[in-house]
Amino acid sequence: MNDIEQTDAQPAAAAADGEPADPALAAALAKAQENRDGYLRLAAEFDNFRKRSEREIDNARKFAIERFAQDLVAVGDALEAAIGAAGGSTAGTHLEGAQATLRQLHRAFEKAGIKIIDPAAQPFDPDWHEAMAMQESDQVPPNTVLNVVQKGYSLNGRLLRPARVIVSGAAAAGGN
Repeated sequence: MNDIEQTDAQPAAAAADGEPADPALAAALAKAQENRDGYLRLAAEFDNFRKRSEREIDNARKFAIERFAQDLVAVGDALEAAIGAAGGSTAGTHLEGAQATLRQLHRAFEKAGIKIIDPAAQPFDPDWHEAMAMQESDQVPPNTVLNVVQKGYSLNGRLLRPARVIVSGAAAAGGN
């Protein structure tokens, strides 16, 4: 039997001070204790990192729309001013106010990473468009967007809402 395969019946000889008499065993025990201490430090650091990451994720969820909300406040102010001015103004003034408000909203969307999907006259893309109807047309190739019923939106490259469109189909052969 070699030194490593000792059984409980044959414990390693210990020195009077409780340290193993074998220097190789003492070195191995010291290395094991060093590894254990390193593991405990690493486990504590990982636990702290995990807790810190969870706090940051919670804060990101809570405040992710803060910048967007701040931009929309200005849009709300413009809409309130337009409504307040509605009493004695003309239709042209209202149209200008509505257009200015829409431009401001689009700037807020742009700052927040929201892009408008307006696929008029583009090929139909089922990943970004939702076909509401198909209409025969000999003016454009099949599967081309004829009309946009409702614009779509994407946020930082991720689809928020598909553009709802009417798509061209092949014109009927022969006609009436």
